[in-house]
Amino acid sequence: MLRLPALIAALLIATAAIAQPDAEPPASAAGVAAPPPFVLKGTEVRTIRAKALQRDYEIFVSLPDSYQAQPRRRFPVLFVTDADYAFPLVRSIARRVGNRAQGLEEFILIGLSYAVGDTPEFSRRRDYTPTPNGEKTKDPSGRPPVFGEAEGYRRFLAEELMPFVAATYRTDTTRSIYAGHSYGGLFGLHVLLTEPKLFSHYIIGSPSLWFDQKVMLQRERDYAQANKELKANVLMAIASYETIDKASDDPRYNRKTDMIADLREFEQALRSRGYPGLKLSTEIIPGEDHLTVFPTIVTRGLLWALPARRD
Repeated sequence: MLRLPALIAALLIATAAIAQPDAEPPASAAGVAAPPPFVLKGTEVRTIRAKALQRDYEIFVSLPDSYQAQPRRRFPVLFVTDADYAFPLVRSIARRVGNRAQGLEEFILIGLSYAVGDTPEFSRRRDYTPTPNGEKTKDPSGRPPVFGEAEGYRRFLAEELMPFVAATYRTDTTRSIYAGHSYGGLFGLHVLLTEPKLFSHYIIGSPSLWFDQKVMLQRERDYAQANKELKANVLMAIASYETIDKASDDPRYNRKTDMIADLREFEQALRSRGYPGLKLSTEIIPGEDHLTVFPTIVTRGLLWALPARRD
């Protein structure tokens, strides 16, 4: 048995050994460069100045495989909102639909990202909503949220961003397709009822029609009173769980807003107008909720808007 002085000395030696630094420090501490980030091959990032809004926006660009090999060919363009999430998702889905993309016509993908310097939440709440009467919420940045600048953002797309894309890439300007989900779906309906010819096809996923006491339903009535035509191809889709089921304790159901009922009301209103040029399809996708449904909406939307060409 160790005597007390010897025991203390042994403990001091053990403690000193534990406190010694590693013989080989981690690579970052040794001056070795950190590994490079993952980059999606064949993509570009552009920054566009929104002059009227006094903000910069990033767009993500993915060109089709045959873009360089067919220098005279022009391609349809798909614009998708919430690009930080949606751009890599849409790009990946498009490359696999119909046996490695054989089921789709090739297209240029443009991801509409957020304003530089803003959090995604702040940017999308401001840019995708039609009125300033937004929900009471907090932004991760600590700034009070801003709502109601959808019209300014639409003008930016129409007057600056889309002309830039058309001038920079070989686009078929007669086929510009829009895709958006949630607030992005709400913004798509704002564009549809403001400048329907801006896009040839609208893929509208789970639109937030509840926003500002269903103001978009009133916008639809106002449009119908002033117009006898709405020429557009529109696909609206929503998840089966985006309703209220008081008899179920499944957390995937909505608790406050029956978004399926809202969408059906909006659909019925559009169909009741008898617009000759409106081609409207609506789907309720089973087994999905608000946060899981977008990949399915995108897949169906791509097959609907960009079926493979049969030359």
